[in-house]
Amino acid sequence: MDEQTPLEEVEKNAAPSLQAVLYRPAPSVEERRAAGLAAREACPIASLGTWKQRASSDTAVDLLEQQSVTRDPSLVPLRYERMGVSPFTFYRGSAVIMASDLASMPVTGLEVQCIGDAHVGNFGVFMSHTRHLVFDVNDFDETAPGPWEWDVMRLVASVEICGRDRGFSKQDRRDAVRACAKQYRRAMARFAEMGELDVWHAHLDVERMLDEFELDGKTGRTIRKVVEKAREKDSVRAADRLTVRDDGRLRFDSRPPELVPLAELSAEQGYDPAQLSHALRGLLSTYFESLPRDCCALLGRYRLQDAARKVVGVGSVGRRAWIALLTGRDEDDPLVLQVKEAEESVVERFWRPSGFASHGERVVEGQRLVQSTSDFLLGWTSVPTAGGGTRDYYVRQLWNGKGSIDLTEVGPQSLENVARLCAWSLAHAHARTGDEVAIATYLDDSHAFEDAMWDFARAYADQNEADYQAFIERLS
Repeated sequence: MDEQTPLEEVEKNAAPSLQAVLYRPAPSVEERRAAGLAAREACPIASLGTWKQRASSDTAVDLLEQQSVTRDPSLVPLRYERMGVSPFTFYRGSAVIMASDLASMPVTGLEVQCIGDAHVGNFGVFMSHTRHLVFDVNDFDETAPGPWEWDVMRLVASVEICGRDRGFSKQDRRDAVRACAKQYRRAMARFAEMGELDVWHAHLDVERMLDEFELDGKTGRTIRKVVEKAREKDSVRAADRLTVRDDGRLRFDSRPPELVPLAELSAEQGYDPAQLSHALRGLLSTYFESLPRDCCALLGRYRLQDAARKVVGVGSVGRRAWIALLTGRDEDDPLVLQVKEAEESVVERFWRPSGFASHGERVVEGQRLVQSTSDFLLGWTSVPTAGGGTRDYYVRQLWNGKGSIDLTEVGPQSLENVARLCAWSLAHAHARTGDEVAIATYLDDSHAFEDAMWDFARAYADQNEADYQAFIERLS
């Protein structure tokens, strides 16, 4: 029998707690590998590629309409308009459909903190708290614990659908999807050999990324342009782009429906500007409670000047989203925060509850777990509604060195390179929050995973096109 450490002796009769985990014997590397082998036995790699198209797309479109019930009704038509542009924009807005579909497939049972909506457009450049630009996941509305493969399958399908949208050949699309899956597999194998601190702190610094991934030529030029623009995207630039001076004071401009100052929202739209302004002030006050004391001290130097409704994204349209203009030393020292509603994650709906009472907290804690470096002003709050319920929100900087690659302009090689970057970032997120040794063992070192992901991506892209057509017919 193994001798107990002094701490184990002290804790052996204590009630289970988060702290007690530190004293429990950790699974050995051999045990973790055995878990990966057992998962592969129960859910063979090839089974991940066996998607069979549904007999009907009606139930899939029904899921979208169910989501719209809790959205701002004045913005639902805009959401559908943006989703209706192409099969790719439809895919970006229909994470709920795919989560429902993935729940019907075999699962490995190896759980991570899922992104939940890990399509190729939800990765990009942003400024770390150390003021360095990094490449990572940048959307966490759907994050929750779930099977690691759900994220990978969402990513590879998005690469195939994006390639079809751009008119790429089947061979080019195949190369991009397989490169994506291969990069995930190889990155996970590398993380499985690293120490835990090294895994935790790994990140894709933009400058290092260009060399490490050999991103020269058109891809390198594209990313450098993204980086140049990202360096300029801060609160000063946001205020410059989104505000005007009215009687010498800064206020948000009016550009409906994308940008509407609080004062212009009407009762017909379900808003009382005075009540909304009061509620937003209260929301920001309670948001402070989710932040470390040093961040509260910093924000205490700012004063709220104006607020507006700002529509963002595709799938997010209709979720209540606001921007708040704060000023510090003077009006040339702005800070623009985004306040965005958080609802039930699609992963939670089809896998298991996240365990958080607030979806704002779920988003924030999930992002902090997954990202190598998060916005230091990231926080959350909940506010009461007139009906006696609550709405959950998370808060972050609107522009914080953020930049994304324009997927409507990428060529075949650029799409493949971007897919590789996304795959590395996704593998890192999963290695931070799951068992990288078990996942790496499951994936093995053969090309079976690439084969399965290519099979799945093609089949699910066909499914997405069928769902898109049903969606368009429902709208007409």
